Amino acid sequence: MLFEGGFSFTNFLTDVVTIFAFVIWFWLLITIFGDLFRRHDISGWGKAAWVIVVILTSYLGVLIYLITQGRGMAQRNAQQAQHTRDELRRTLGFSVADEIEKLDRLKKSGTITDQEFSRLRAKLVET
Repeated sequence: MLFEGGFSFTNFLTDVVTIFAFVIWFWLLITIFGDLFRRHDISGWGKAAWVIVVILTSYLGVLIYLITQGRGMAQRNAQQAQHTRDELRRTLGFSVADEIEKLDRLKKSGTITDQEFSRLRAKLVET
């Protein structure tokens, strides 16, 4: 059954596409489950229902979740990244004043231009 038509380029290509589709589905499944279990806005029953839908309907369930929850996934990922960034800054002792001083030294040494200095300084002050 595996080599029913013999070993041909078409069979090889079909196998590669099938494996690729499975890897993509598995990757999306992990991403969706990660997002699903980090959520605090739905109950455990809601999470269980999503798990059942995604597993039983395979690609269709993944697409339904991405279509209906895609915007929320992006917002939750951005919030998680910001939280991680803030935690790292707090742990390492990040100081905006220190960073501006470093930028000033780079500007004085000629490594960055006045325009780059202004843009980077504004970005630092903004965060």
